[in-house]
Amino acid sequence: MVKKKGLGRGLESLMGEANAEVGIAASDTSLPLSKIKPNKNQPRRSFEAETLSELADSIKQNGVLQPIMVRKIGSSYEIVAGERRYQAAKIAGLKEIPVLIREVSDDDVFKLALIENLQRSDLNPIEEALGYKTLIDQNKLTQDALAKIVSKSRPTIANALRLLDLPDEIQALMSEGKLMAGHARAILAVAGEEGRLRLAKKVVDENLSVRQTESLAPLFSGNTAVSTPREPQPKSFKRAARELRRVLEANVRVKRVRGKNKIEIEFASEDDLARLVERISGGQE
Repeated sequence: MVKKKGLGRGLESLMGEANAEVGIAASDTSLPLSKIKPNKNQPRRSFEAETLSELADSIKQNGVLQPIMVRKIGSSYEIVAGERRYQAAKIAGLKEIPVLIREVSDDDVFKLALIENLQRSDLNPIEEALGYKTLIDQNKLTQDALAKIVSKSRPTIANALRLLDLPDEIQALMSEGKLMAGHARAILAVAGEEGRLRLAKKVVDENLSVRQTESLAPLFSGNTAVSTPREPQPKSFKRAARELRRVLEANVRVKRVRGKNKIEIEFASEDDLARLVERISGGQE
């Protein structure tokens, strides 16, 4: 049996240090920005330019209130938590940034970065889902075990992971903020990939709400046949059917099917069939 990895020794205490975006925390020291490098496995793939600019303005006025957490890698330092502050400090023109230097294992670095971003709602839905998948794959975790680690419910984890079943084009729209998680869940109700793509395009083009998307989803399934209006039967067909039912004493339908006119006569048994034949032929052999 494969032993499931836990949070790692000391990770919970490290989380406490990585938890707050604002507020004053004691810093071990300051390091030149040139000696610090981002974590290449950072779960957050993109940083919104406007919010980074706002944080940079705040840093210019007030400095970096919360130090970032780093670990020593060779002659440089890798960010464990706080890349957003690091990026904003660069924009603000700082040469140094306050840091907390900690010993963190490779396994725990990604967990810390993911948990930090989740606690601050800094991840878009796709980044969050990819983060969960990475933790599950790397650590042989069940969804229940992961839910406990990141303080989420198991259905929340399961719903997030389902987003990765969407086509790459739709995931990209979510990463860009053009589709919300509610839209994505409605789109997942569509059976085929082509239908999902068509619905996603309609949502973006027409700026549809989640409720509107949910209402449209059944119409975009790939296996949904497009119904065509049935051509009304001539009134003469109905009159003929009534007369034939009276004469033959049987249920009769007169109709047009695929361009051909048909008369259908129901019979209950072989004796009933013989009766109908005699009635139609007038008793002639």
